Amino acid sequence: MARRLFGTDGVRGAAGEFLTADLTLSLARAATLRVEAARPRVLVIRDTRESGEMLESAVAAGVAAAGGDALLGGVLPTPAAPLLVRRYGFDLAVVLSASHNPYADNGVKFFGADGDKLSDAVEEEIEALLETAPPSPTEIGRVTRLHGTLDDYLRELHTRFESLDLRGRRLLLDCANGATYHAAPQIFRRLGAEVEVLHDAPDGRNINAGCGSTHIETLAEAIVAGGHDAGFAFDGDGDRVLAVDRAGAIVDGDELVALAALHLRSRDRLPGNGVAVTVMTNYGFHTAMASAGIEVATTSVGDRYVLEALRQRGWSLGGEQSGHIVELGFAPSGDGIASALLTLEALGGGELAERDAMEKLPQRLVNVRLHDRAAVERAAGDGAMLAAIAREEQALTGRGRVLVRASGTEPLLRVMVEAPSEQEADAVCGRLVALAEAAAAQRAS
Repeated sequence: MARRLFGTDGVRGAAGEFLTADLTLSLARAATLRVEAARPRVLVIRDTRESGEMLESAVAAGVAAAGGDALLGGVLPTPAAPLLVRRYGFDLAVVLSASHNPYADNGVKFFGADGDKLSDAVEEEIEALLETAPPSPTEIGRVTRLHGTLDDYLRELHTRFESLDLRGRRLLLDCANGATYHAAPQIFRRLGAEVEVLHDAPDGRNINAGCGSTHIETLAEAIVAGGHDAGFAFDGDGDRVLAVDRAGAIVDGDELVALAALHLRSRDRLPGNGVAVTVMTNYGFHTAMASAGIEVATTSVGDRYVLEALRQRGWSLGGEQSGHIVELGFAPSGDGIASALLTLEALGGGELAERDAMEKLPQRLVNVRLHDRAAVERAAGDGAMLAAIAREEQALTGRGRVLVRASGTEPLLRVMVEAPSEQEADAVCGRLVALAEAAAAQRAS
């Protein structure tokens, strides 16, 4: 059965339109029904979107209707879910978030009892259950507010990074008006940093709005103006982070993973001496890792696929250019706050502006927004488009690369080009973007 609802990161769409309360209730009920425990205990957390409370109620109703107990943990970063699931032995966790998407969207993500996101096969089972009449429960579950979840999450972070001394560091955090707005400032201050915060006043609609990791230029400008040592920008649900050095230069996930890999290996904490990244990762990363003798595995885009590669190989570190970084020594998911702290740990008292982990090849990435996912697939599979990609790839052989792919979460066609110079990368990318837009317009007419 092909999945119709689940993308690369749960079920995501416009809240109240695609992602309705009815659909959310049905998803939660189906996911709870397939848990083998007699009375499943299901953790439910969310980000700061205005639709979160509605969907939280729907999830709670679905869990209870399936005979499970819904434990409402409130607003927390997504990575808190797997940590709390493993700490307290919950049977399932549901996270309500659309991550970096605008406030009008929301999403449903599931984590199993092992703390991992559910596999593609299990998500297919959940979708199949939606097509059948649910059995009458032998008993109705309960809905309970779970207090102290933020403190539990902060305790896990502090335990992992208790030896990190941030005294004397002047840092700026951009919390994207999202799920990190309480947790991030608290843990950095506990570790001794002088912290200033941007976008920590969520109102339900300002999450990711001109701020956070998807609008990193906001942090870069503030860093230069304020004279901070470094800054970190999280996304709406807190599983991603990007950094900015004191000169305003943006440090993406590729560089952060490279720093972490070299650091962890120096401390004999890089199992298998390998790291997993996605097809979006810059060629410069591969060159740096080869020079350091660190093996690299390349996966499809999505942190779930990075995690699968790590599990298969017995490795612990992986990540994406977007700032999704997984370090299994801490948690089985991307954690923006933990990744920021790992970056500072890797610097060992040095300056982010003086990093020397890799040299990036110039890269140009354009997201071509189309009407819907069907239009994206049509543009990606257009014959003229495929022929153009082949020509550009041949011209860049040994010097760079081309990657054109459909987004798994939004109606976007992502066109990425790496070349020896910015001018060539821009030119190749521009030609492919124009062709994609023309192909989509032709099909729509």
